[in-house]
Amino acid sequence: MLDSEGLSDSHVRATFNPSRARRGIVSAENEEWVGSDASRTVLYAQVRDGQPKMAIDEDGYLRPEGWPDTGGKVFLGDIAQAALRALGPHDPPKFVEQPGFDEQQWTLGSRANELEMKISSSPYWGFGLLPNCFLNRIELSGPLGLRARCVHDLVALLGRNPWEPSRLRQFEKVTGCEAARHRSAWKDLITRASEDMGEEIDRLEDSLRKLRGLDAAVSGILDAADMAISEARAALADRNAPAVERALGRATSALIEADPGTEVRSSETSAQRASPRTNTGNQDEVEAGHLLDEVPFVDLSDED
Repeated sequence: MLDSEGLSDSHVRATFNPSRARRGIVSAENEEWVGSDASRTVLYAQVRDGQPKMAIDEDGYLRPEGWPDTGGKVFLGDIAQAALRALGPHDPPKFVEQPGFDEQQWTLGSRANELEMKISSSPYWGFGLLPNCFLNRIELSGPLGLRARCVHDLVALLGRNPWEPSRLRQFEKVTGCEAARHRSAWKDLITRASEDMGEEIDRLEDSLRKLRGLDAAVSGILDAADMAISEARAALADRNAPAVERALGRATSALIEADPGTEVRSSETSAQRASPRTNTGNQDEVEAGHLLDEVPFVDLSDED
């Protein structure tokens, strides 16, 4: 679990050298943490699918396949694709290390506001002959809440547990970390993100309870807020964070509209008092009706 300072019980010292991973060599050089500390997260994931195949432009940026004037090709893989989607709107990913003969061995980075991501892809068994011979090292830097949310969305998009390797012993040897440690490093962040969203749902539900019974005129609006909160809980159970956000947005809007202390309600009340409703349309019809009596009637039926 992640404690109040954002430190994980599962972050441990491990060693990883991407350029040497394909030979199964773990070096004492470049030691790093596995898991999360106050500013950084390092995770390892098992690649299952090497697709999609994409392009690299002349400046080293990741581009869709078929991009003109490309400098090379790359197999991004299912982990990196899900990770970049989970990052949200971000800068174009740029390669720190471009692939050579092996188009699935590379390092790239990107940023989304306060959150920075770096992904390395390397084979760890089988000489990289198959897509599932590869692992990805994911490094995130930024606020813990944003890192947790990104990891939560990554796993939800992927639809499987990325910490479960194809070759357990080789995975543990190359990363220098036991499988149980990898699992807890991922799950701690997923739990943190779920708890953050759950707390937001609880906060809105508490606001809803306080508004119940204050004004019968807004009972329908509060019912809509209640339904949105229920939808948010259901989406959270499905690990569908975007659906949680949409439902919370609807609930928040409804609660603001129903709250007599907000400017929305105050301005609406003031407008109603200043401009009482009048049925001007019917009045115009009544006032114009007498004009019909003034139109002379001429019978032309007997004229030649």
